[in-house]
Amino acid sequence: MDYTPTTALVVVDVQNDFADPDGSLFVAGGHAAVPFINRQIEAAREASATVVYTRDWHPDTTPHFKKDGGIWPVHCVGDTWGSDFHPDLVVSGPEIKKGTGGEDGYSGFSVRNPKTGAQRSTGLEDLLRDAEITDVVVVGLATDYCVKETALDATRLGFLTTVLADGIRPVNLNPGDGARTIAELVKSGVGVE
Repeated sequence: MDYTPTTALVVVDVQNDFADPDGSLFVAGGHAAVPFINRQIEAAREASATVVYTRDWHPDTTPHFKKDGGIWPVHCVGDTWGSDFHPDLVVSGPEIKKGTGGEDGYSGFSVRNPKTGAQRSTGLEDLLRDAEITDVVVVGLATDYCVKETALDATRLGFLTTVLADGIRPVNLNPGDGARTIAELVKSGVGVE
């Protein structure tokens, strides 16, 4: 990937609950993506690109969780081991926390109330606009949820968006979700390399 000062590398949710085999919502191969992601972070930094990290940061109770009517096991509860970034991930840059008020936090750009559907910004777009970013590169977890929604939103917001296939892994809640997501991203104008 060729990074420039107008590129932002968005590192999506590389947290223990997703990237560690002991995590409550472990994404198979999540930890194996970390070395590739770290190389991208280093390349971005060397090119004076912006590196931004997103992470789920849920309350104990949220309609996002299965126990409260949602579809997901309890994961990434704020200030727990599960919400921490994977210990091997190089973290050097601002972070955007998602789902702090119990919302679904799939996209790094917005959160959605799972009951009312109301959406609000996370502040990521403002951060990128203030840095005069034109291109967004997305890596992280998981392909078929947070990576997908972040990349689709970046494209909708007018950023030239690329997802790096070696730096993502799918949940595959349904078999083949990851592959279908890649096809959807390409159809929507997201570059996949």
